[in-house]
Amino acid sequence: LAEFIEIPSVKGTPETNAPFGKYPALALHKALDICQSFGFKTENIDNYAGHADFSDKETKLAVLCHLDVVPAGNDWSYNPFELSVDKENGLLFGRGTIDNKGPAVAVMYAMKAIKELNIPLAYNIRFIMGTDEENGSSDMKYYMSKQKMPPYVFTPDGSYPVINIEKGMIRLELSADFSINEDSAIISLNGGKTINAVPGLAYAEIKGVSSDRILKTADKLNMSVTFDTEQNSDITKITAKGTDAHASTPETGDNAVTALLALITALEPDNSEIFRYIKALSELYPYRETDGFSCGIKCNDEKSGALTSVLSVINLDKNGFSAKNDIRFPVSRSCDDIISIMKNTAADKSMNMNILLEDEPHYTDENSEFVKSLLEVYSEITGSDGKCIAIGGGTYVHNIKGGVAFGAEFPDENNNMHGADEHIKTDSFLLNAKIIAAAVIKICGE
Repeated sequence: LAEFIEIPSVKGTPETNAPFGKYPALALHKALDICQSFGFKTENIDNYAGHADFSDKETKLAVLCHLDVVPAGNDWSYNPFELSVDKENGLLFGRGTIDNKGPAVAVMYAMKAIKELNIPLAYNIRFIMGTDEENGSSDMKYYMSKQKMPPYVFTPDGSYPVINIEKGMIRLELSADFSINEDSAIISLNGGKTINAVPGLAYAEIKGVSSDRILKTADKLNMSVTFDTEQNSDITKITAKGTDAHASTPETGDNAVTALLALITALEPDNSEIFRYIKALSELYPYRETDGFSCGIKCNDEKSGALTSVLSVINLDKNGFSAKNDIRFPVSRSCDDIISIMKNTAADKSMNMNILLEDEPHYTDENSEFVKSLLEVYSEITGSDGKCIAIGGGTYVHNIKGGVAFGAEFPDENNNMHGADEHIKTDSFLLNAKIIAAAVIKICGE
């Protein structure tokens, strides 16, 4: 694991024989070399992905992991690209320990243990390693154009017990160019950096409105976002501070952008075209609303829960605005269902709409023999209840028919995935290998 963590396999500039940059390719070479040293037959699919086969028998099961990681970011207590061992608390720190290098190493050693113990398998288990999960999984698109997937696929790129439902996803951009070059009181409004996150910060500059009036209006609105002002002559800068959260769980955050839109709408500094668009955006995305009701897309179902909608990024100045929206919708709806409504919604407000991403929901039957086998293994080894769960995010099997996520996070664990001080418990690391080995034996054993 330490050797993998040392490779900063963040997506880089494409090079010859390195479609996602040199470090993801280096991580793939390292993984294939280790698998080969364990006695498994390996194949590199043009440095997009690779696999290791346990035997030359018919392949019934594939386990899928990715070796690329997200950037380190800030605020680490440890070197993110060095495995740090906290023996006192039984923790392993480093970028990729949980997502997804740690689980990848667990798969390798699960296969090695089965081989060394001479446990007979009636079918081959294929370990597939990819290098672009964090940036859209184009590695798997390429891999599947060259290789056939077996009937059963699971990835330890999620959480236990089994994730069999992943909501559909639409990312869109609303925009407008301001037709009148008028002298508006609203100079700018900006907030959010990432489309798949609830924005915790937003800023605006307004002319001719005092700090006192702004703060009194904010108090009346009774929002949990905090507002600070900075007066410079007749221009006031407003800073809205909320709480970041992942777009799949917007109720855990506090949206600074929608709060700032609500505040400016309440202030009504003028009746300019700019203000009218801000008011329209606030009507479509009211503060605290996360279910898409005001856009006309609210829906839910028993299997996957409610639609979520986040206005995550906005950039507005005297020339026009752009606002980005992340929508996660239940399995009973399609991309077309949501997009057709949003087109009408945007048109009603005289806004342009551009689709940035559309991804249909993913569903694998919880009553299939494959899923039931995985749940049985989980229950047998952990002693905990095994049941399927639905998520708003996406895993590595989102576009693989019949695939599920099986691990690697255990219930009630927080491993700081994608954050500072990402880690895995040493016990959980070993338990993952044990569960994966048991699942392989149950599905592929004689």
